[in-house]
Amino acid sequence: MKNLTIITVLFLIVSVAYTGAQQSDEQKAKQMKPVLVIIDIQNKYLPYMDDADKKMGLEVINWAIWLFREHGYPVVRVYHTDPKWGPEPGTEDFEFPSSINITDEDPKVIKNYANAFNKTNLEEVIREKEGNTLFLCGFSAVGCVLATYNGAQDRDFNVFMVKDALLSHNATYTNFVEEAFETVSVSTMKVMLEYAQK
Repeated sequence: MKNLTIITVLFLIVSVAYTGAQQSDEQKAKQMKPVLVIIDIQNKYLPYMDDADKKMGLEVINWAIWLFREHGYPVVRVYHTDPKWGPEPGTEDFEFPSSINITDEDPKVIKNYANAFNKTNLEEVIREKEGNTLFLCGFSAVGCVLATYNGAQDRDFNVFMVKDALLSHNATYTNFVEEAFETVSVSTMKVMLEYAQK
């Protein structure tokens, strides 16, 4: 009888430990792992963006970059080029403005289509960073950002656009996208990043 009690107690201890470990793995899988994706903020396209979007948009993008760095989360740069029309990689037109606080260490993806996942290694880069939740900003809200947003959903990422960090050739269109799709303010994003670290 005594041996049976000891065996039962041991079994219960092992069961509880196994269940706890299983829950811990499930919790880790569900934990938010954010990645900031900056899309097409290139010198070539900046003059075409509505002035109403520019000042606020570029400042909020830098604020988002700063927040991600503060919390140790990755920032990914996406650049657009057309094989026929450019802009040619390595040229000034191709680059982001010097006012945007990116670094050479930030992974760089070059695309030829509106959707940054289409025929690129963007998904691989994000998976290598263990990302599962994307925050998108850049040009254009109604073009490449929106196409990438849909591409992220197709690949089962949680995805948000960052309010006031989107730009378009017409600020009215930017406002429409921010109202019609999942956008978060920088202050909300800050809370989400802090929560993800717990």
